[in-house]
Amino acid sequence: MTKSFALVFTNIILFFLIGCSATPVAKQKINGVSFVSSRDTLLQTHIDPVLRIQASHAAVMPFAFVRDKNNPELLFNTERQWYGERYKGAKQYIESLHASKIKVMLKPHIWIWKGVFTGDMHMNTDEEWLVFEKSYEEYILLYAQLAQDTGVELFCVGTELYNFTNERQQFWDQLISKVRNVYTGKITYAENWDKVDKVHFWQELDYIGADAYFPISEQKTPSVAEAREGWQVHKKLLKDLAEKYNRPVLFTEFGYRSADYSGKEPWASDRHDGAMNSESQKNLYEATFEEFWSEPWFAGGFVWKWFHDHKRSASEENNRFTPQGKPAEEVLVKWYSRM
Repeated sequence: MTKSFALVFTNIILFFLIGCSATPVAKQKINGVSFVSSRDTLLQTHIDPVLRIQASHAAVMPFAFVRDKNNPELLFNTERQWYGERYKGAKQYIESLHASKIKVMLKPHIWIWKGVFTGDMHMNTDEEWLVFEKSYEEYILLYAQLAQDTGVELFCVGTELYNFTNERQQFWDQLISKVRNVYTGKITYAENWDKVDKVHFWQELDYIGADAYFPISEQKTPSVAEAREGWQVHKKLLKDLAEKYNRPVLFTEFGYRSADYSGKEPWASDRHDGAMNSESQKNLYEATFEEFWSEPWFAGGFVWKWFHDHKRSASEENNRFTPQGKPAEEVLVKWYSRM
């Protein structure tokens, strides 16, 4: 082999390897449920249904509260909160899930009174931003330390906070660095579906986190094929992001209501008295699994949402998000048992 040919051959191999490295590979799928915080301690009877569907992970979600989207006072870990929403409860949930060999994503959430969307949060002055940032950092580092102390497998530094992350970029870069100094596991952030391509710090994290309420069908009861077709434009966006940042995409939340037109605005969480439509929910679940779970750049996801009192949740004829006691639960069993 001549030197010139060897050099060309070597360059071709390097080009191939570099090209391949641009597509991240998730070694094992995260098959998760989003465990709703409750007033109660977590018992084995609450965990057994999670084991039945063969979920590998559960998201534990402590909460902080603000009065309105412009209020800089953040309240967290108070005795007025439900047990599962504060530090003591989150710790007990984590330890109980770990005892059953279920891995955990610790995923702090902010709740704004009256259910105002957290992505719209915006302080009026720089001084108010600084007040809010101080308390938010305390909140996140408290739970990052808990994640480290309890051996949590994945930590989420925030949930659906686009205005905050966009306007205060330096704060977030510093916060991620501080979390890394406390917590040695994998880190993600959960951005709403319509802003997931606008986050500036994906390169600093281990997963691109999407709360995946993408609109995929305007049909009352979409077929699996229709829902899969509706996923295509969003799937391309997510794959492009994975390749751009060389990070796997994780659905930090995904799910659908068991209601008519549940693929049209999957983020809608208001109470309404519409008809129960479990077939729509089942088909949308199936389409999501068929589109994503075989993709090497896709890490898996956490179903929204799963209540600790499975018997009660499964017996209620509700048209809300939980798959418990509905045909969609069997879709979870089918796919989670494969991976």
